[in-house]
Amino acid sequence: MATSQGANSYRNGTQSHRTSLKPHAKSKPAQRRNSTAKDHAAVPGRVRVAVRLRPRNAEESVADADFADCVELQPELKRLKLRKNNWDADTYEFDEVLTEFASQKRVYEVVARPVVESVLDGYNGTIMAYGQTGTGKTYTLGRLGEEDNAARGIMVRAMEDILADVSMETDSVSVSYMQLYMETIQDLLDPANDNITIVEDPKTGDVSLPGASLVDIRNQQSFVELLRLGEAHRFAANTKLNTESSRSHAILMVHVRRSIKGRDAALSSENGNHQHMVKSIKPPVVRKGKLVVVDLAGSERIDKSGSEGHTLEEAKSINLSLSALGKCINALAENSAHVPFRDSKLTRLLRDSFGGTARTSLVITIGPSPRHRGETSSTIMFGQRAMKVENMVKLKEEFDYKSLSRRLDIELDKLIVEHERQQKAFEDEIERLAIEAQHRISEAERNYVDSLQKERSKYQKDYTESIKKLEEQFMMNQRKNEEPHLRSSGETPKVSAEELADLKKMLQKESNLRKAAEGEVYNLKIHVAELKKSEVLGKSEIVKLHKMLEDEERQKEKLEGEIAILQSKLLQLSLEADETRRQLDRGGFEKEMGDLNSLPAQVKHQQQASGNGEKPSIAKLFEQVGLQKILSLLEAEDADVRIHAVKVVANLAAEETNQGKIVEAGGLTSLLNLLKSSQDETIHRVAAGAIANLAMNETNQELIMAQGGISFLSMTAANAEDPQTLRMVAGAIANLCGNDKLQTKLRDEGGIKALLGMVRCRHPDVHAQVARGIANFAKCESRASTQGTKSGRSFLIEDGALPWIVQNANNEAASIRRHIELALCHLAQHEINARDMISGGALWELVRISRDCSREDIKTLAYRTLVSSPSFKAEMRRLRLNY
Repeated sequence: MATSQGANSYRNGTQSHRTSLKPHAKSKPAQRRNSTAKDHAAVPGRVRVAVRLRPRNAEESVADADFADCVELQPELKRLKLRKNNWDADTYEFDEVLTEFASQKRVYEVVARPVVESVLDGYNGTIMAYGQTGTGKTYTLGRLGEEDNAARGIMVRAMEDILADVSMETDSVSVSYMQLYMETIQDLLDPANDNITIVEDPKTGDVSLPGASLVDIRNQQSFVELLRLGEAHRFAANTKLNTESSRSHAILMVHVRRSIKGRDAALSSENGNHQHMVKSIKPPVVRKGKLVVVDLAGSERIDKSGSEGHTLEEAKSINLSLSALGKCINALAENSAHVPFRDSKLTRLLRDSFGGTARTSLVITIGPSPRHRGETSSTIMFGQRAMKVENMVKLKEEFDYKSLSRRLDIELDKLIVEHERQQKAFEDEIERLAIEAQHRISEAERNYVDSLQKERSKYQKDYTESIKKLEEQFMMNQRKNEEPHLRSSGETPKVSAEELADLKKMLQKESNLRKAAEGEVYNLKIHVAELKKSEVLGKSEIVKLHKMLEDEERQKEKLEGEIAILQSKLLQLSLEADETRRQLDRGGFEKEMGDLNSLPAQVKHQQQASGNGEKPSIAKLFEQVGLQKILSLLEAEDADVRIHAVKVVANLAAEETNQGKIVEAGGLTSLLNLLKSSQDETIHRVAAGAIANLAMNETNQELIMAQGGISFLSMTAANAEDPQTLRMVAGAIANLCGNDKLQTKLRDEGGIKALLGMVRCRHPDVHAQVARGIANFAKCESRASTQGTKSGRSFLIEDGALPWIVQNANNEAASIRRHIELALCHLAQHEINARDMISGGALWELVRISRDCSREDIKTLAYRTLVSSPSFKAEMRRLRLNY
């Protein structure tokens, strides 16, 4: 029986989730969430179970009129009492208890709405109904409510909430509707498709049905029509317990694809340079949630249902599949190492719903009749066991590279068109300036010729008139001064000195005017030469501009090529990093351990995988881009670029051949700086994993310690909540614990306390790494004590590790138990630790190890330690332990 404390704590854990969407409030898609694209770790989520009581039917009202109901509900206490007799009853607690008066709306609010909201947030969700035939499973899930709107079932109401929350412009909703009949999966939307195959992804374990019809949903009416079509094809039969008994398990799958950053992601501005454009490329984030609604066929007893013939075979098949489901629930509730999912197609389909990554809500339906008390008890116990099943709910989020590629193509086309437009405008402007310059030169030449002609004409006219006037005046003076006697005597007339002076002045003036005209002509010639020189320079400038246009065209083609290369490398890089993350999520450190040194085994495995064919894409990227460029991206402003870059470095660090190059290029320092400065959980996890790989080398271990690496790792461990991050940090510290030279410094800088602090996370992979680090430290301490370089009690005991070691010495997980057993044996080899180990209960564990350990070497070591220690021998004699 589930305890009240456990039920209350689970309800409290889901309260905030349940109230995030009011019953009548439809939140806008743009306002729902502001999550970014990053890795999300899985979080625990128990299967939530509600019980619903069906009212008495007409037949029970008559047959059981003299008998009380076999169950008594206490909904306010979340309890149900199953009567054994009139004076005794068993009490059970559930997450919700729904009476026969509970409305369909109430059932949807408490059972299905939290799961639907999780699907809208990007998680997988499952809603399932289980119970005896005729107790109302199909009514609860699949009622269409066409006659009475209030009678709508969970399927119809869930689709209403989904369609109200998504945006049809950027999101999509599609459904598949199938039935599992006689161990064959049949398509209810396409009856001819009657043998659908289940396909399991070998890498992730995800189950899919690629052969099933997948129909896009745009409105509620089309969805109701699909449900009506599917119900018409579903198998049903008339039995003594139910006139319309479902003879198959119905499975409705709703796929919700939502774009988170696609609506507002922006590329670089048109005027930005190439580097700015590359930094602002952010692929849209897509969340893919899947809602699975399962209407199980009712369990029945043949003697009560009266099934015979083919109906009897159907009943046998139904009971077998429900029995297989019950076995899986039992195994999960008891934390069994093996869960028989493959015993039935039903359990294979529900693998993600129980013990997987989905948020699951189960409603068990029961009847009140005391005649069916056995079936009611079986249904209640099924629900009780299901409440013990823990799922690891995980966000389904990925980058939409196809959308990014389309956006980049569109943006590139726009840039090309804009460039061509600007180039044409530039060429038109150059041509206009050239024509204008030519016109101005031609006009200047014409003005020069006209001015020169006018000046010549003016000076020529003035010169002619002046000569003419001088000649006339000279003639007049000559005639006036001639004397008759001079003619007779033959004497030459004389010109007066005053006239000669005037004549010289006039000639000098004319000479000056002529020189001035010649100077003006010379200046005009210089101006024309300058105009011609300006024309030549203009033509040269035009040639340079044409050359610049050609260079710009070549640069544009080069940038387009670089953008294409960057797109390819970014896609290749992210796919490789996501693949590595999925491998880590599936296996972790401990699933690849062959002995104490798990990380070297992982490195060898990757080296063997890359040595049998072509180099992995990460290695090719390493050769093409170069290590320095990859390391420089660790300091990029864009968070997504830093995440991709640190993933590449982590993958490179997994190969021993690359580790020396990474350290020489400063990669170790960059990784430690990321732990110190970054607040991103994904960067912390991947950087810690890379440091763990580098810490497998003794020289690198000393460099990590010298650069304060243990302090950064301890700080990361103290702030982290993600189990995968803590597992990586614990693995790095565990590697450092195996270095004999660093024992004292590692302890002084808080390495042991950081390891012990991480046990607050109850994830077994984290505990396995902590146990490995303690075993390594104890082994080095034992060796140092034997060599005489260390004296005094163990640092592990002084720092309080012994209680946790004793507590986990018999842990169910073999990887944890084996390391703890080794640590105990190493601690016990030195007499100075014996007193603390006896008072702390470690002696009993050593005795158990020496007798029951599955590994002979550890068993023998424990035995030799016990018989060689005087303190242990004295205590065993006191306790009368024969040894």
